[in-house]
Formats: sequence, structure tokens, C-alpha cells
Amino acid sequence: SPVTRGFTGRYPFNLWAANGYVVYVLQPTGATGFGQTFSAQHVNAWGDYTASDIMQGTHAFLKKYDFVDSKKVGNLGASYGGFMTMLLATKTDMFSASIAHAGISNLTSYWGEGWWGYLYSGEASKNSFPWNNASLYSDHSPVFHADKVTTPLLLLHGDSDTNVPVGESLTMYTALKLLNKDVELIEYKGADHQIFARDKRFDWWNTMLAYFDKQLKGEPQWWDAMYSDK
Repeated sequence: SPVTRGFTGRYPFNLWAANGYVVYVLQPTGATGFGQTFSAQHVNAWGDYTASDIMQGTHAFLKKYDFVDSKKVGNLGASYGGFMTMLLATKTDMFSASIAHAGISNLTSYWGEGWWGYLYSGEASKNSFPWNNASLYSDHSPVFHADKVTTPLLLLHGDSDTNVPVGESLTMYTALKLLNKDVELIEYKGADHQIFARDKRFDWWNTMLAYFDKQLKGEPQWWDAMYSDK
């Protein structure tokens, strides 16, 4: 779904701007609202066009606005956006830190789990199944390319997610830990696909801001206060 221009919702742009960040949002290939041909390219592609759009768009943005530090760029996304955040980490090192909320790391397990997995895959992977198009599932699953990740990654997930089960983040976390990559995982107890509870929502916002402050600004104090090593 396309991202709205409103200063509201789960990722209020004004909150990020108030904390010293320049916010860039794009509508990549596959988003609805731009015609059937545009959205249909998403089918059986699982990030191919989307990743290209994000990387090319970000390069163009950085080239145009020289007040943005091209060495300190973070990216984040949720659900399919969380999948894209993980996938991008296997394709590029242009980002200095990444945050994936409720992302999909393995298309096969996602297809067989959750309340939405098989329904969504029925459109996004039309007529393609693990037994007749195995390469689609393996080639496009971030966990199958975890060894290529060089970007520090924060994984966030509600442990009661019925859309994208928390196992998707656990799988990626385990892989990156075994590979000695820079990865953090935080689960929100009792939370589903979105973080609605007031206390958890504020903690979730603070966690994302604190992580980027640590990784992009070189200011770890907020993160360390929330998540000490002890």
C-alpha cells in the first residue's frame, strides 16, 4: 500500500524531523493506487523492482540534496516493508543502519504460517509454490542470503503476530548471530502485527529513534539506557 503524506500514523514524519532526521519516502513499483500495470509488476517478483526503485531513488535523493549525510542513511519498514529492509541488507551497503518490523525472512515459512501468509502469497506468488517454483522462494528470501549482510540490523516483532509470525524475525536473527553480524532483536509481548497499546507504542517509537541515534549520530546513550548489556 502507498505511504500517505499525512503527519500521523505509525511513522509520523514530523517526529523523525524533530529528532534531527531528514525523511525520504517513495512509492516503489508494486504499490496500489497507480494503476493495475504498476501494481501487477509486484506479482512473482518479491522485491526485485521494489529494491531497485528504493536504491535508485535514494541515490538520486542523496545526489540532489547535499545537506544530507550520504554516509549516515538509515532505512526502515514494516511487514512487506520489513521484508524489503532485510532484502536490501543483502543487496547493498548504502545504508548505515536498518530497522525491520514484523518482516518476512523466509517466503516458504511465511506462505505456510499465519492468517495472511497463504492468502497474500496467493496473489504475490500467483501459481508459484515451493514445489513448482523453488527458486522464487529461495532466491528472494533474505535468510538465504544472510551471509551478504553488512548493515547493522534491528529486528522488531510482536510475539503474538498472526499475520507475519514472530518466527520470521527469529529465523533471521539466528542466521545473523551465527554469522557474527551486527543484529538486535526486540519482541513486544502480547502485540500483534501492529503496536497499538499506548505504553508499547511509545516504547516502540523510542526504540527506533534510539537505535538510529546510536548507529547514525554516534549517540548511544538513549539506546544504552533502554537496553543495557547486563
